[in-house]
Amino acid sequence: MFPIENYHYAESVEDAVQRLAADKKAKILAGGTDVLVRLHEGKEGYDHLVDINGLDELKEIRIDGQGNIFIGSRATFAEIISSDIVRQHLPMLAQSLLTIGGPQVRNTGTMGGNICNGAVSADSACAALVYEFDLHIQGTEGKRVQSIHGFHTGPGRTILQRGDLLTSFVIRPENYIGFGASYIKYAMRGAMDIATIGCGAAIKMNGAKVETFKLAFTVAAPTPIRCRTAENTMEGATISEEILQRLADAVATDVKPRTSWRASKEFRLHIIRTLAKKVTRQALDNQGGAC
Repeated sequence: MFPIENYHYAESVEDAVQRLAADKKAKILAGGTDVLVRLHEGKEGYDHLVDINGLDELKEIRIDGQGNIFIGSRATFAEIISSDIVRQHLPMLAQSLLTIGGPQVRNTGTMGGNICNGAVSADSACAALVYEFDLHIQGTEGKRVQSIHGFHTGPGRTILQRGDLLTSFVIRPENYIGFGASYIKYAMRGAMDIATIGCGAAIKMNGAKVETFKLAFTVAAPTPIRCRTAENTMEGATISEEILQRLADAVATDVKPRTSWRASKEFRLHIIRTLAKKVTRQALDNQGGAC
C-alpha cells in the first residue's frame, strides 16, 4: 500500500497543468519507475500525484512531411525502441534506451520521465543532446519550446517550473539526416545498473573530412553535457589515430567528473578519454566511413 495523500487522474493536458499549478507538492505520475519507488521507500515529497496515464495523445510517435520527428513524453522506452521511425532515423536513441534496466522497466518507464527527473546518469540524455531535441512544454502561460541545451541546470534539477508539463520531444531533420551515431554505456552490471559513464557521438563526413561532429557524456559533469572543445578539434579533420588522440586530450577540458562510491574521479576521466575514441570509431562505422 502506497502512502498517497492526494491523487488526481488528469482528464486532459490542460487539466494536468492546472492541477500541477494548484498543488505545489504535486508530482507527475507516468511510468512510475522513479516516483513509485521513492514513494515506497518513504521519501518525502512524493505523496501528491497527478496521474497522466490517461493522456494517450502524449504517446504518439510520428514524422511529418518536413522530416520532423515527434515523440510523445509518455511513450515508453519499449515503444520508442520498437518504433520503425526511430529505428530508421534515430538508431542511437534506440541503442541507448536498450541499456535501461530490464524489460519490465522498459515496458513502463518513459523517456519524458527519464529526461525530466534531471538525473546526470539518464541513459536517454546523450541521444537527446546529440540529436538536439526540442522539448515542447505546456504550462500555465501556454505552450513553449525549450532546447535540450540548458534544460538541465544541476543534479536532479531542470528549468521546469510549477505547473509545467512536457508534452513531446521534436527532432529536426538537420540534426539526424546524414549522421552516423553510436552510444556506449559503461557500467558495472550493464543494463541493470546506473551508468558509471555514458557516451554518445554523431558524425557527418564530407568526403574524407569531418563536416559535423557531436559528442555528449553523462555522469561526467553536474549535468549531461555536450563537449564543445572536443567537437571543435574534430571539425574539418581527417580521421586518424592521431586526431582521435587529440580528441581524447581535448575532452578532458570539457568534463568535470567527481569521485563517488561507484568510481574515482581519475578512473572516470580515464574511461571518458577511452570512450571518446571508441564511440567516435563506432559512429564513423555507422556513417559508412573507416579509421
